Amino acid sequence: MRSRLRFLVLLALLFPLPLHAQTVKSDQETLIQLERDWVAALQRNDVKFVDSVLAEEFVATYGDGSRGDRKRELELVAEFNQQVDKWTVDEFSVKIFRDTAVVWFTQRMVGPVQGKPTEITTRYMDVFVMRDGKWLCVASQSTRVTQK
Repeated sequence: MRSRLRFLVLLALLFPLPLHAQTVKSDQETLIQLERDWVAALQRNDVKFVDSVLAEEFVATYGDGSRGDRKRELELVAEFNQQVDKWTVDEFSVKIFRDTAVVWFTQRMVGPVQGKPTEITTRYMDVFVMRDGKWLCVASQSTRVTQK
């Protein structure tokens, strides 16, 4: 019995499991990372990445009340050209309902507006569906938080 245990310990030391096999992300962690990656893609005008996140029937309602479809969202990513000194996303809340998920988060951007450092805070609610093993965004709503 001891020799068998030693053999198993030796095998474990010689052939450890790969790190990725030891850590499995939850759907909540996956969706939070997806949102972070989406913001990073916007910063670098990575239309290809954002295209991979959006469902064909994607609809956005922007902070000014206007709506846009998938094509418009990709145009906005391609056209993004603002100086942002600091960009953070936090305050995540994720709810999963079988193959549908709702993600709420806050985005803060700090940069110059008319030469003065300004912080713009926006709250988002994104709705995702699971298709072919991948989360795709079908709807997004953003609301700008006004300072009082």
